[in-house]
Amino acid sequence: MATTGDIKNGLCIEFNNDLFTVVQFQHVKPGKGGAFVRTKLKSLTNGRVIENTFSAGHKINVTKIERRPYQFLYGDDTGFTFMHNENFEQITIQREMVENSDLMKEGQNVEIVFHVDTETALSVEIPPFVELEVTYTEPGIKGDTSSGTALKPSTVETGATIMVPLFINTGEKIRIDTRDRSYYERVK
Repeated sequence: MATTGDIKNGLCIEFNNDLFTVVQFQHVKPGKGGAFVRTKLKSLTNGRVIENTFSAGHKINVTKIERRPYQFLYGDDTGFTFMHNENFEQITIQREMVENSDLMKEGQNVEIVFHVDTETALSVEIPPFVELEVTYTEPGIKGDTSSGTALKPSTVETGATIMVPLFINTGEKIRIDTRDRSYYERVK
């Protein structure tokens, strides 16, 4: 059993009958009263972020999670099917567990987070940047900028719609930041 002194970013704990990972924490020692730890916790089951304050010395249940390398094979009505990169075991995961699933393409490597004690999949994490080909975008018109950063919608090979700069054309490859679904750069 750990205490609040063991809290660090990335630690996985059991709290309110759910699994959370510590996103941010701060030890506070006010001039008057007892010390406490202010935390931001992200649920591994539904992705919700909550704030909680623990008093100093409070006991917490630390759980073990494991990140395993998988490859995305295909998606169908039952969910997404992934294959383990080392033992080739296949697993199907519900669509709701994959954030930004429309940015995944077949053959892409991902990490699946498992709860070690129960061997259940908690979430699927796609890489922070993916390279996709633009399949359709309107041509950019010179002088079509009312502000410094002019963007236009474009459709990429997975079907997702991403806002890109005016100079991007159909058939070009772009790098996309999956954390905020934004255009990052053109790939040569």
